Amino acid sequence: MTVNTRAIYAPLLAVAAVGGLLGAFLGAPAGWVLLWAGLLLPLLALVARWSPVRSGALAASLGVAAVALWPVPLMWGTASWLEACGAAAFWALPAIAALAAGGHLRRQASRMRQAVRDGRRDQQLELARDLHDFVAHDVSAIVVQAQAARFVADKAPEQAIRALERIEAAGLGALASMDRTVHALREAAGARSASVPGTSELAVLVERFEGGVLETDPAAVRGLSREADTTAYRVAVEALTNVRRHAPGAAVVRVRLHRAAEGIELSVANSAPVRGASTLLGLRRRGGGTGLAGLRGRVEAAGGTLRAGASSDGGWRVCAVFPAQGHTLG
Repeated sequence: MTVNTRAIYAPLLAVAAVGGLLGAFLGAPAGWVLLWAGLLLPLLALVARWSPVRSGALAASLGVAAVALWPVPLMWGTASWLEACGAAAFWALPAIAALAAGGHLRRQASRMRQAVRDGRRDQQLELARDLHDFVAHDVSAIVVQAQAARFVADKAPEQAIRALERIEAAGLGALASMDRTVHALREAAGARSASVPGTSELAVLVERFEGGVLETDPAAVRGLSREADTTAYRVAVEALTNVRRHAPGAAVVRVRLHRAAEGIELSVANSAPVRGASTLLGLRRRGGGTGLAGLRGRVEAAGGTLRAGASSDGGWRVCAVFPAQGHTLG
């Protein structure tokens, strides 16, 4: 059985303080009382550092009183009450200093624990965003393609085969995303983390998307910072996922990365969905995610801006603008 020594600091200080006060007022030798008061100082620091607030406050009050009042009985009858108060105030200073030292260490430990909690929470939020940004995209692709294959299997078997190939590619993509998440979890233990995909993988992403068209400017790609590059890829993933969820009948989805007056612009625009397609192939799910809302925070953290809204042809357009390297958007 283990004994928690920290739990006895407050009771020990309280007993020692009461004993010291009784000894001082009952006429114990001044040298012994002074030594006893000195021994109370480290106990005061330990109580301020480790003891619970309620019991520690009571014990600390007794300890400060014992240290401050030990010379008062010696001055009784030979000094005025003002001199006695001055002596008590003088001897209270080391007791308060001991409490302050212990309290400072307590605050430092509390801030460190809070920093660890904040770090863990940020890591959990980062992993949740990764799962939403990447895995949800591939899983939604699997569901849409499976629904499409079911409806065309009898009339057009070759299209069903193509849908199955896309399902396979999306499944592999989901596995890769899960691998990145696992690597991120292992990173804290010292393992190397898999790199987060960037705009260099836009071609593979758009190629797996039916009706997807990619237009990239190599100079624009080089103008993105590393953070903006990975965020731009996340914007594309989220926008394409939303197209699958809300406009599965869109004939054309154009992904464009180019230089603009404001900086480097990534846009994802889909045409108006074919009438009835959303009913036929739409995902059967309720509620919505936090996709664009969370993505806006990522884009702004990378120094950019995010806009989304309906286009003139009845489709939808998502546009993210990032500052070119060496520039900041105003």
